[in-house]
Order: sequence, then structure tokens, then C-alpha cells
Amino acid sequence: MSAPSRPTPAQTARLRTGGEHLRFANRLLKSSDVAYGQGFLDEQEESLTLMSAATGLAWEKLPQCFERALKPAEKAKFLALLERRVFERVPTAYLVGEAWLGGLRFRVDERVIVPRSYFVELIPEAIPRWLPPVEQVKRVADVCTGSGCLAILLAKRFPQAKVDATDFSAPALAVAKLNVADHGETKRIKLHETDTMTALLGGPKFDLILSNPPYEPEGIYRRLPAEFKKEPKNSLVSGKDGLDVIRKLLAQAAELLQPHGVLVIEVGGLRDTMHQAWPKLPMLWLPTADGLDCVVLIQATDLRAVLVKSPRAGRGR
Repeated sequence: MSAPSRPTPAQTARLRTGGEHLRFANRLLKSSDVAYGQGFLDEQEESLTLMSAATGLAWEKLPQCFERALKPAEKAKFLALLERRVFERVPTAYLVGEAWLGGLRFRVDERVIVPRSYFVELIPEAIPRWLPPVEQVKRVADVCTGSGCLAILLAKRFPQAKVDATDFSAPALAVAKLNVADHGETKRIKLHETDTMTALLGGPKFDLILSNPPYEPEGIYRRLPAEFKKEPKNSLVSGKDGLDVIRKLLAQAAELLQPHGVLVIEVGGLRDTMHQAWPKLPMLWLPTADGLDCVVLIQATDLRAVLVKSPRAGRGR
């Protein structure tokens, strides 16, 4: 598709009401081959979000501006945001400084990947089925936490649990710290700057370890749309086959899980790759609404049986 042309002053001068601006934005977004998938499904969700930022109106109050003329400052801000989205390919979440997941608002910027995860479907009911009663879950971990959104969702779901959230990126953890404070969870969520779970080795064991880690192979990353390349690369890419972080995580989880514990990982398109890498490891793929079923649950007993070498095997090398 050829690059879209920038709107002329004459074109935008004719726009008056909020509704006219939204229809204009929808047409421009649709004709510009922008990529979705960073917290938004289509051009309408993105244009409404930009309008909310321009007018200061919450989504449910946006109809107030559909029939009225936008104020000059609102119009200028909306068109400026729209141009950056279309012509600079900046993700909408970065433009407005926030994203929503599981009904909660999170601060985001270029230091973190835009929140999006199948875990928003699975944390409420599917994952707790594999654990002791919710009030008996005492320790959970969110590995590669980024903005901290999943750690916060875990804290809300398991109210008696302490939550350890890890990331190797200090800038990402600075954003996570703000979000943890925003949601009143500073006493229960502890942030760790570390590679996967390295800083937690030798410490208390976990009932649940959850992770939405980097899992894109290098070759896939090179073909991603421009919007995704605005995100931190090391939050997306994990070596040639996408498994570098997952390999570390499986080995560490085998040590750090309680005997009844479970490890749950979102792996994108690596389902077959996972089975090829660990053919003897039992993996349960949790169903998701879109049918992709790319979240794997592995029990601690299976991890140890397959990954932990016996002392005799260790002396053989």
C-alpha cells in the first residue's frame, strides 16, 4: 500500500463537530494500513481514545462532543495526535500515556511494552483452578513484569498473597513502580531488577509463577509492523528461536515452585517449538476466547521430573 498523504489545511478546516473529526480519523486510519494489536482492535477504538485525550472526556462521556463543534485547542490536539499515529506510527497508548487491561488503567510510555495479554482472561478463573483455595495462595511471581500490570492483576485476584515482580530493565521498573503505587499495592508487590528470577533463587517458594516474557524470534521481529518496533526490543525478542528467556525461566521455576505450584507462560506462536524443545514435559494449553490457546500451564512436579538432573547424572560429566 502506498504511503498516505497528509491531510491538507483545507480538509481539516471543514471538520467541526467531534463526530466529523472521528469519521475523518477512521477513514485516515483505515486507509493508512496502520497495525492494531497494541491494546486496540480497530480504528474506531483508536480514534475514540485519541478523542478522549484531546477533549479530556472519559469514553462514556464522549457522545457529548459528537454533535458539538470542537474547541480550537481540542481540534489541534486531536489532529496532532492523529498525525503522529498515522505518519510516525507511534502506538496510541504511548500518545495518550495510558492503557487499560482487566478494567484497570495503567501508565505506559516508551520504556515498557504496551499492556496486552491473554492472562486478563485466565487470571480470574482458569488459573486458580490449579491452585489451593485463593485465600491459601501466599506467594506469586510475575516474571518480565514490564509496566507491572499483571503483577497488579495478580495482587487483586489473590488478596492474601505477596507478589514478586521481576524485570531486567530499570526504566521499565520505574514505570511499574508508578503503577503499583497508583493501585495501592506498594506493601504487597515487591519489584526486582533481575534477569528472569535470578535474584529470587534460594528464597521462599511460590504457589504460582506467571510470565508474559519476550518470545519473538529475531527473524519474526524483523518483519513486525513499525508500531511494534516503537516498543523496547528486549521486551519482545528472545534469541534466534524465541526461547532464550523461557529456557531460563523453566529451570528457575523448577527450583522456586512449591510442590503443588504451577508455572504459566504466554508463548505466542511458539506452541510447536515448545513441544520440540521439551518433548517429555507435560504441557497443558489453556483455552482462550480467540482459539489460539497460546498460554501453557506446567506443574512443578513435571518440571522437576524432566528438568532437574539427579546427583548421579550430574557426576557423570
